Amino acid sequence: MPVVERRWTALCALSAVLLAGCTATSPNNQAQVQPRVEQRGPAGPVPAGLERYYAQKLTWESCDGYAVSSEQREAFQRRTVECARMTVPLDYARPGARDITLGLLRRPATEKDKRIGSVVINPGGPGASGMAAAAGMSGQVRDNDLGKRFDLVGFDPRGVGASQPEVRCLTDAERDELRLDTDLDYSPAGVAASEAEEKDYATKCASRTGTDVLANIGSREVAKDLDVMRSALGDEKLTYIGYSYGTRIGTVYAENFPGNVRAMVLDGAVDPDQDPNNELIAQGAGFQKAFDAFSRWCAQRFDCALGTDATQTAKVFQRLVRPLAEKPIALKDGRKLSYGDAVTAVIQTLYSETQWEGLNSGLNQLSKGGGEVLMSLADNYNGRGSDGRYSNINDAFSAVRCVDDARTSDRAVRADVERRYRQAAPFLDDGSPVVGYLDACAFWPAPVSAQPLRADLPGLPQLLVVSTTGDPATPHEAGIKLARVLRARLLTQDATRHTGFLSGNPCVDAAGIAYLVDLKVPAEGARCAG
Repeated sequence: MPVVERRWTALCALSAVLLAGCTATSPNNQAQVQPRVEQRGPAGPVPAGLERYYAQKLTWESCDGYAVSSEQREAFQRRTVECARMTVPLDYARPGARDITLGLLRRPATEKDKRIGSVVINPGGPGASGMAAAAGMSGQVRDNDLGKRFDLVGFDPRGVGASQPEVRCLTDAERDELRLDTDLDYSPAGVAASEAEEKDYATKCASRTGTDVLANIGSREVAKDLDVMRSALGDEKLTYIGYSYGTRIGTVYAENFPGNVRAMVLDGAVDPDQDPNNELIAQGAGFQKAFDAFSRWCAQRFDCALGTDATQTAKVFQRLVRPLAEKPIALKDGRKLSYGDAVTAVIQTLYSETQWEGLNSGLNQLSKGGGEVLMSLADNYNGRGSDGRYSNINDAFSAVRCVDDARTSDRAVRADVERRYRQAAPFLDDGSPVVGYLDACAFWPAPVSAQPLRADLPGLPQLLVVSTTGDPATPHEAGIKLARVLRARLLTQDATRHTGFLSGNPCVDAAGIAYLVDLKVPAEGARCAG
């Protein structure tokens, strides 16, 4: 079956930002952050029965105890950031039954006398760490009005990263083993075995996480958490930046709390009404478009791993990676590069043209029998740290999508989706038989909680949607649709990359900052060159 690509920014489109932001600090910087209790809420409307959450005190302190990976520990050492834990109900229908906590990271505004409030960011996924994204972006906003006049706040959504309890389905060893599973048996018995593995995954998620947590992990709950956060941070209205799947969270918030919105930048839009199967196929077409752009770029190089004929690169690519399905490459550290890892590495690099050099380098190494570069890229995508530990990005992704999206329980439909996906993305067609088997969501122990988007949103101010013409993961058409549904202003970026705001494009950055600071939207039909 096609790989369901994650729409996330923290480790993909913003990877360069995060790496740049994580390496310029010393281990002792956080020692200067002294714990302090702050109560700025309640602010704005407070739903009945939730008063203690909206008015809660937050203890801001060193971020030392919040990192869940070695990479995060380095990122969180910046002396300019501080962390806190916020309490929310697991089930908003029963606010007194069980509480959970969310991790927050804040980079305070530098011009206190001109401070407007907080700007909350979510990098997408679903399941990516907003705390890590905010830590990485702190350097990007240091010298502009966004960093001067807003506290930059990133949060780990419920079940993710520093938020507790976490969603956890597989152990690190089980995740490594899964990445080597090729599923090459396409017989009825093989399909049954694959479905048994999917069911086992859902069962492990339930037993290791809890069905009550899985039932309350979706975007509708995260949107309610956002409103608690708005009040606890002391803001009458929410200012928000959502990337990729973070646009879905923003959309759900705007639907449920239209009068509580000050401003939103929704970058790399998820179509709020698209069937998930059609969404997947559109995404496949987006990655094919990005692969074709890479092929044209590569064909001009003397060292192109896929040759100089850009029309043949899909076939050359499959000839290069397909043997890994039967015989993974043994690496120097004892691990093995599988076919799935090689494809994942390519997907990782297609999120941004800035990563094409790495892709060509990895494919050249593969052609010579090596796989370290591609494995490193695949590890990055899968959230595997240098210490061998995995973040829970994959498990959180599955948990959220299984309750946010309609499920497919018809194997014939699944086979049709596979066929259409291969047609949309021929570079990912390995030539194997087309079969349809049920995924983990078909066996999920919690019901779908998402609902159709309401059309009438009284009191919602004008939002800004940023959409990129060559975005492989969230196609431009989805941005056009979201802007129309929300009656938002659309800013188009002409480039081949996933998302654009605060990624170094002066035109996009200036337009987004002017909107967030002064509520000034770009002109109708505004475009920015890549």
